[in-house]
Amino acid sequence: MRRAIIRYKGQDAAILSQDDAGRFHFRYTDAWYTAAHSPAISLTLPMSQQEYHSNYLFPCFYNMLAEGSNKELVCFEMRIDPEDHFSLLMHTARHDSIGAITVQPMDVDA
Repeated sequence: MRRAIIRYKGQDAAILSQDDAGRFHFRYTDAWYTAAHSPAISLTLPMSQQEYHSNYLFPCFYNMLAEGSNKELVCFEMRIDPEDHFSLLMHTARHDSIGAITVQPMDVDA
């Protein structure tokens, strides 16, 4: 399983993960959900304590991925399979992205 912290304006807001079967999971952290005035990070992922599931990378994250020649360059330089959207997201949205969301990989022992 691969996991990442979703940060909104530098604050931990949610966990995004991809299981061994390739399915994606998204859940707001308890601290983010209970904090006053914490916004949803996307209209397609409204604030909820439920975990969201998808066979594909959620649209709000997919739209953060590089495209065209930029995607080809990142995949070549980082040796990422162009269909590995999770790894591509980890490399392209880690430090600087358009908007308030950044994505930080988590170390997973299991």
